Amino acid sequence: MPPNVCSAVETAAAASEAASAQATAADCLPRATDLTDLLVPAMRVHQKSPFKAVMGNPTMDMINMAGGVPHPATFPLLQLQAKVKAPARGAGGQDATLVLDKTQPRGTVESLDELLQYGAGCGVDSYCRFLRKHTQLVHSPRYADWDVIASCGSTDAIGKAISLFCDVGDSIAVEQWTFPGALSSLARGGVAAVPVAMDGEGMMPAALDRACISSRDSGRPLRVVYVVPTGQNPTGATMSLARRKAIYAVAQKHNLAIIEDDPYYFLQLGPPSPEQDGRAAGAAASDSEEYDSGCDAPAEEQPAGLLPSLLALDTDGRVVRLDSFSKIMAPNLRCGWITAPTYILDRLQILNESTILQPSGLSQGVVSRLLNDVWGLDGWDAHLRDLRTEYRLRRNLFVRMARKHLAGLAEFAVPTAGMFVWIKVTSIDPADPAATQRLLGGMRKAGVMMAPATPFCSAGPAGAQRAGNHLRAAFALVDTDMFEPALQRLAQAIVAAAGGAPAS
Repeated sequence: MPPNVCSAVETAAAASEAASAQATAADCLPRATDLTDLLVPAMRVHQKSPFKAVMGNPTMDMINMAGGVPHPATFPLLQLQAKVKAPARGAGGQDATLVLDKTQPRGTVESLDELLQYGAGCGVDSYCRFLRKHTQLVHSPRYADWDVIASCGSTDAIGKAISLFCDVGDSIAVEQWTFPGALSSLARGGVAAVPVAMDGEGMMPAALDRACISSRDSGRPLRVVYVVPTGQNPTGATMSLARRKAIYAVAQKHNLAIIEDDPYYFLQLGPPSPEQDGRAAGAAASDSEEYDSGCDAPAEEQPAGLLPSLLALDTDGRVVRLDSFSKIMAPNLRCGWITAPTYILDRLQILNESTILQPSGLSQGVVSRLLNDVWGLDGWDAHLRDLRTEYRLRRNLFVRMARKHLAGLAEFAVPTAGMFVWIKVTSIDPADPAATQRLLGGMRKAGVMMAPATPFCSAGPAGAQRAGNHLRAAFALVDTDMFEPALQRLAQAIVAAAGGAPAS
């Protein structure tokens, strides 16, 4: 079965057909390879919570007085209403009111009483049903026994996924620049990061292969690799299809599990055209080539700008995929989901039930009602397309302003996904910590701030010191009319730092 590279979710009619065919299709797919030996010893045995193991599942005719559960009559919320926008601008759609009632389900979604009550660690049924259907349509997993489980956003999911495979003293392969939340999870768990070199497409397969060989020869072979393949945080790099296949092949060669952290998957923007960028049609070839950097996959492999995920390429069941609504709906809903073989999700459910029980049922209910009954699959698709349009315009404007104001001072690659531009300040010496401090102080004095490289460096303090001339600029939050003054202020700070002017 070829990997699915559809641009987003299909129409509702196609979704219905796909859902009815999913069970039949699963019969033709192999089961996931059992990678239980890669799990830490405590996770190799699937153990239910002691309470549930003793009590079992009460039947409908049983008077259940075992659980420490409040009666829903005591819940003070009677009805929840929220005004929600039409899923796409300029599409003629109307804003709608989302309603959740205390005792009666609305549409396909549970009642408020059910959403506010304790639940299993796998998540609210209607929420998971939508995400299961969404995952099938977008990624078409290539083995039969996969499923989804609710997560409390990707940061929580990262920590739990790492704890499946790594004990204190173990190591995990990560990109040389990576998400600080992942590095914090590793530090809390006593797990060492093994930095793997990157280029314009993210983690390099040959470097991962060398890291695996080195760890094997040391007697402590790696069992897992953590990657952000799309719009990578902080570099903005996106793996081409060929790069994704090569990383997966290395994982197969060395029997690695892959934690695919992909919150920017639906923010794939493509390279700007001269028209989008506002440049003359006769721009120099080298200029166009720079815009194409990091996106060299043939056009037929990405018909609408979206590449297949590692999950879509996974024939073994070795990918644990983390998704989040934080970047595509709202961060503090704290809602996401994990896709993996069911035997792995069983362990993740145990971890959920021993830490958070499950993500907020209220948040899950709001998301579920919006996606299942208000927007539907077509509306969800329109919303994601609208997001890509918004971020593409932001990216293009930021790049144009950066070219205007940072020429001769800094270099950067144009990201084809996500919300970050990774800037290398070429006019200061990265090995000079005083210059780095002058730059940061100069930015504060000038009234602009971009993230320094240090928190993203997986190579420790020495590597962070060498990274002193890199900055991560996020073009997602501030109003677009602030792009030019921000870059003007950055240019002033760079000039002052390079000239040895004091930071304050």
